[in-house]
Amino acid sequence: MGAGHDHGHSHGGTPPTGTAGAAYRNRLRIALGITLSVMVIEIVGGLLADSLALIADAAHMATDAIGLAMALLAIHFANRPPSGNRTFGFARAEILAALANCLLLLGVGGYVLYEAIQRFMEPAETKGGLAITFAVIGLVANIVSLSLLMRGQQESLNVRGAYLEVMADALGSVTVIVAAVLILTTGWQYADPIASLVIGLMIVPRTVKLLRETLDVLLEAAPKGVDMAEVRAHLLALPGVEDVHDLHAWTITSGMPVLSAHVVVDAEALDSVGHEKILHDLQGCLGDHFDVEHCTFQLEPAGHAAHEAKLCL
Repeated sequence: MGAGHDHGHSHGGTPPTGTAGAAYRNRLRIALGITLSVMVIEIVGGLLADSLALIADAAHMATDAIGLAMALLAIHFANRPPSGNRTFGFARAEILAALANCLLLLGVGGYVLYEAIQRFMEPAETKGGLAITFAVIGLVANIVSLSLLMRGQQESLNVRGAYLEVMADALGSVTVIVAAVLILTTGWQYADPIASLVIGLMIVPRTVKLLRETLDVLLEAAPKGVDMAEVRAHLLALPGVEDVHDLHAWTITSGMPVLSAHVVVDAEALDSVGHEKILHDLQGCLGDHFDVEHCTFQLEPAGHAAHEAKLCL
């Protein structure tokens, strides 16, 4: 995994604009269509069976639909070309969509937990047979959607947000089926609110993990898997490199990591091999060891850092 040489030492060129989520636009559309269809089916089934767990799963699917729609909208904006004022375009739109999905998931989880507690206080007569039928339909649909998004969730936080919502739905459908079987075979009505509690608790951990990764991007933390100390060590090991400072690496959006650095070069090395060779070596070093899409290097002689603006960090 490495950086392309066409981005190795650009100084003001246009960065790549194709985001990782763009390749999964059509799959997200199919998943959205499936989710909307099953949501309607589960709402009808939940009302007919008087199953809070089924209605909770349908409510979660409603937020899934919103999340998938936001993911698609974000991909549309994220892949618009950059402009003079927005040099990376709207690439961050996908990360903002992932953040919005996190907030939606946490809201749904809280609502389901609240409703489950209420159902413990006032149990309802859930019709297990109907609940099983509609939950199985939901599970099959969720499995199809998961298969569509499986690969994309490994490459894009935006797609992962949608994938996790569908995953929670699939787990919710399984939980509803188990609860409905218990009600059907034993008549134990508390299985329904317990299933609702399980659905709510399954949503939270995955959402918190996604939220942490999303905030890392927004706070411009180093890209996942990039050890900055190791990057510095690799650069310093190159012939002619005396020091590296103002070393920064961050992520614009999923699949678009960026790195910049000021590299202090020995004057003799600079005179003997020239800028192009040193830049080529720097790029090759990162390309061989790190997954960084866009690199910018400033070559400078020893002592130059003392003359730089104090705002350079």
